[in-house]
Parts: sequence; structure tokens; C-alpha cells
Amino acid sequence: MVAKIIFCSAVTAATVAVILLALLPPPKPNSAVLTSNKPPLTLTFYVQNLPSRHRVSQTMNSGDVTKTALVFHHILTDGPENGSRVIGEAQGFVIPTQTFAFSAFNIIHLSFQTEEYSGSLSVDSREVLRRHTEVLTVVGGTGSFAFARGSAIFKRLNHHYPRRRRRRVLLYHLKLRLIFPDY
Repeated sequence: MVAKIIFCSAVTAATVAVILLALLPPPKPNSAVLTSNKPPLTLTFYVQNLPSRHRVSQTMNSGDVTKTALVFHHILTDGPENGSRVIGEAQGFVIPTQTFAFSAFNIIHLSFQTEEYSGSLSVDSREVLRRHTEVLTVVGGTGSFAFARGSAIFKRLNHHYPRRRRRRVLLYHLKLRLIFPDY
């Protein structure tokens, strides 16, 4: 008899908990966590797709706009020159069509390996409109950039065809403005 009472009490408590969770609004987030007292971290890098023997960056296009995808693997440098110090990589898979505008694949991963910073950032690239300057949202990070939020501003600087090469060299100025929660 005691077992039946305990069982009925547990089922009743679980039912009441589910009903209360469905009816009550969620608690407001702690404002101390969302507003940081620290100034935003601003970093400036350059994204380059230097020509190599292996074709890594490519667009698969069959002529139909709904079947376009861009897969890329570029390097991050601390300066715009070809001989600048490599500080990381930019990798991604972007489907820039309206059909897949909310695809989870449209993320650019920026990984850093320097003395100051070691980690990665994920940038949401769903709103890439192929403009000269793109302002994208940083949605998270790891390592030195754990829980980072903010913006990533990609600005196309130039493009040219090197001599004896058929591949175009693109250069982007990347400015990151990051905020971190206070924990």
C-alpha cells in the first residue's frame, strides 16, 4: 500500500511540474552575465586564398542558382602581404541561395594558433549577400574565445590574377569585435 501511495505521489508531482513549466514564463536571464564590464576585444586579420598546388576553394555550379555551394579553406594572416605571418585558418561550407538560407551548414570556422590566442570562432554566414563589406554574427567559440559573441566584418580589399596562374587571389580584411560574458 505504501508503494502505491509513493508511486501516485510521484506521478502527481511530475504532472504538476510539467503543467507549471508549460504555463509559467521562463525566468529572465541574469543581466550580470549578459552585460560585460570588460571592453570588447577587437582583432584585425586578413583572409587570403593563396594559390597552391591543390585546389581547395571551389564552387560547384551547374548553372542552376539553387544548386550552388562554396567550400573553402583559406589562411588567416596578420598582414595583407603574401609573406605575412600565418596565424590561423578559415574554413567553411556555404550554400548562398535562398533555398538553404537557414541551413546549419552556413558557418565559417576561424581557428587561431598564436602565442596570444589559441582557439576557434564560429561565424554565422547565412546572410552573405556577396557585397563588398559583409557584417556577420559571431555565434560562439572555443579555447581563448570560449562563449564569445560579437560581429565579424569581412571587407574585400582586392583580387588579382598572378602571372602564370589562372586562379584569382582574394584578400579580405577581417575585423572581429568580440564580447565575453562575465562568469
